[in-house]
Amino acid sequence: MKFPALSTSKTLNFPANLMEKQKIPFQIFLRKISVQGKTNRSVKSVQALSKNNSGSISIATTVTQERDRVLDSSRNDKGWIHFVGIGGCGLSALAMFALKQGYEVSGSDIEWSSFMDGLQEAGALLHIGHSVENMQRNAASRLPDAIVVSSAIPQHNVEILCAKSAGVPVYKRDHWLGKLTQGYNLIAVSGSHGKSTTASMLAYVLDGMGDNLTAVVGAHVPQFSGGNIIFGDGWNFVLEADEYDGCFLGLSPYIAIVTNLDWEHVDIFQNEEAVKATFRKFLSRIRVGGHLILCGDSEGAYSLLTDGKQPIGSHNWSGLRSRPLEKCSDSYTITTYGTTSFNDWHASSIRPNLKGGCDYTLCHQGCSVVDISLQIPGVHNVLNSLAVIATVVTLFSDQSPINNTINCVSLHFNNFIGIKRRFEMIGTIYGCHIYDDYAHHPTEVSAVIQAARQRFPNKSLLVVFQPHTYSRLAALKDDFANALCDADQVVVTEVYAAREIDEQNVGGRELAATIIGPPSEYIPSLDDVVDKLAFQISEKPHRNIVVLTLGAGNITTVGPKLLNELRRRLQVNS
Repeated sequence: MKFPALSTSKTLNFPANLMEKQKIPFQIFLRKISVQGKTNRSVKSVQALSKNNSGSISIATTVTQERDRVLDSSRNDKGWIHFVGIGGCGLSALAMFALKQGYEVSGSDIEWSSFMDGLQEAGALLHIGHSVENMQRNAASRLPDAIVVSSAIPQHNVEILCAKSAGVPVYKRDHWLGKLTQGYNLIAVSGSHGKSTTASMLAYVLDGMGDNLTAVVGAHVPQFSGGNIIFGDGWNFVLEADEYDGCFLGLSPYIAIVTNLDWEHVDIFQNEEAVKATFRKFLSRIRVGGHLILCGDSEGAYSLLTDGKQPIGSHNWSGLRSRPLEKCSDSYTITTYGTTSFNDWHASSIRPNLKGGCDYTLCHQGCSVVDISLQIPGVHNVLNSLAVIATVVTLFSDQSPINNTINCVSLHFNNFIGIKRRFEMIGTIYGCHIYDDYAHHPTEVSAVIQAARQRFPNKSLLVVFQPHTYSRLAALKDDFANALCDADQVVVTEVYAAREIDEQNVGGRELAATIIGPPSEYIPSLDDVVDKLAFQISEKPHRNIVVLTLGAGNITTVGPKLLNELRRRLQVNS
């Protein structure tokens, strides 16, 4: 679905500061809506749209004259941007960025999300439900200057139709991101998994090193004062680059990171080859003279370089080494990282540390460099940190000796505590530790279970898994079952449908029945899950157990509810 921006008489100006000290402005074109210019036909068409979309749920309060007066008195001349699907991790970050830039921001979504809390505090006007009224001010005489639409929003959404009928430019996220990052030294962090953690870790390290960067991440980062953004005025822009719906194809990165590649977003990509084809298009967007930082341990990611050759770590690696790796592309250099010595950067002697994370020895082209210590557990986070090291060294190779740069990066790794919903500790009561994680793909489920085993080698592991979307579960059910087999006990809930309806004839019950090994149970309701686990754990409160809630939906509510219920039953004060 493509929404062209209309020719207009007003512009949004974003600061751009890349490669040259003189800032070069660029513009996103907007339509100036004048009261006199709106005909009665336009107003009637908007009213008709509202009637014809009665299926859209809206509980937003009617816009009052007093609110309009306050908003109009406080707004500046930059313009008003409305975000449709503002509650999602991606669009919420862009909305916060627009607020930081001084724009008037509003947005809508079908339900409230934690990302919307910070937006509301920062001054955004938020609506629950999609409605024409969300986009109207001053008795419908004023409309937004532009709207930005999440990839999850269908084309027939009433707010999109309203904007188009009134001549308001409509931007999909890919086009908006392309404009937003134009003129920056863009570092785009892509991959099927690990994007948020890698982008956050990279931005945290660069910020700690004194680089006045900008960053936009699709997750809440406790160590970012802006929640999921850093708003600086330097040259570098770290962006979590999402492949969903081809969103990253509007970018032109100076450095592109590929953390891995799997068949993910099965509702968009028919198979893994379709994912690879989209990533190859993304790599073609790297600027001439730029850099590709790629995980050589990932068969899918490495295939982007070899077009069918075996991946790093296989017995056929010598075929790649016969050519200069850094000259694999005519237009950009390539650096690989991983856990095998065939990569440019690799980690050896990976071991758990007393902080609950990982230590390892960093090696460059086979030679030991320095010992690295992380607070966050799991081999997947070792790989994420290697991507950060390779990127920072690439950025500053002409400005500082490599050893100095790495020592500085290592210092900041010591203090990085991770991001929200990535092996996040909810709480502890007696012998029970409760953690929550966003894992919603078999690769992610395996990684977080491995991390839990590393941190708690002597504790029983109880996993509560909420499948996310019917299409993903139907395509990857056997892979999910294999990943969950590594737990000691598994509870599977009903599917969190998100944007889908059940057309797959597969659900949580079928997944639970497929798991071989640990006791597995299907409990559809999250409230029933809390009751079941609270009863089980309170019977033996001193038993050493880790409860791990996994999924990208509302499963995140289970951990806090379970902790509170256990405190009530065991009469423990919080």
